[in-house]
Amino acid sequence: MSDRDVAGQGSDLELIVEAARQAGEIALGFFRQSPEVWWKNEGRSPVSAADFAANEKLASILRPARPDYGWLSEETDDDAERLSHGTLFVVDPIDGTRGFLSGLELWCVSVAVVTDGRPTAGVLYAPALQELFVATADGPALKNGEPIVVSARRERDIHRLATAEDMLNSFDADFRKTIERVKHVPSLALRLAMVADGRLEGTIVKRNSHDWDLAAADLILERAGGALVDLSGHPLTYNRPDVSHGELCGAPAARLPEFLRQLSHRRNG
Repeated sequence: MSDRDVAGQGSDLELIVEAARQAGEIALGFFRQSPEVWWKNEGRSPVSAADFAANEKLASILRPARPDYGWLSEETDDDAERLSHGTLFVVDPIDGTRGFLSGLELWCVSVAVVTDGRPTAGVLYAPALQELFVATADGPALKNGEPIVVSARRERDIHRLATAEDMLNSFDADFRKTIERVKHVPSLALRLAMVADGRLEGTIVKRNSHDWDLAAADLILERAGGALVDLSGHPLTYNRPDVSHGELCGAPAARLPEFLRQLSHRRNG
């Protein structure tokens, strides 16, 4: 990586942190204020006035600042034109909208810069929690300015795992004894960040997550000593024509083989 590439990552990080902070403060103004809500995806997913306002703020800051970058946002109609860009912004104005609308503090603004299919800078800003996670591809993962690392618990220790109950019940009985299933975290990005800072030992992600849910958190987890992979153990590629993903596992790198063994029947099924 050239000195110019490294400088570009730092410049991009500063830009997306400022954009995420401003968007987060706008969203916070709607929090617990009963914003107007609409339903998308055939009535399966809520979207609120807060999501749209935060998206508008992100776009107003990021797109003029980097006019040569592509754009992918949960709250902007997708355009295949993004595929012609080697670098693009991947954003989720409010990750965890259901929790946001329920008055839970577990939501965040997620912004990543993706180059050649992988994130090179990422930020998660959770204003209701006063938590800011950042990373670049060549630097440490930070939470509120302090380095974070994944949990170092050993194989036989009790592991705090975020997963659906039906998935946990499919694990080997002996393995289940080492798992404490945590309460649902509505923001997938924050769930991955909680693996990055050691609050969780892992999370199993159901199919149909999207680039905007994952890209920033993927990089933060990687730079903290973990990984987000598919059930074959492969890292994710972003900015494909299809931005949805299958079942995934996020965990400390040392724990991944163990978790993937438990999930092998899902890969082979």
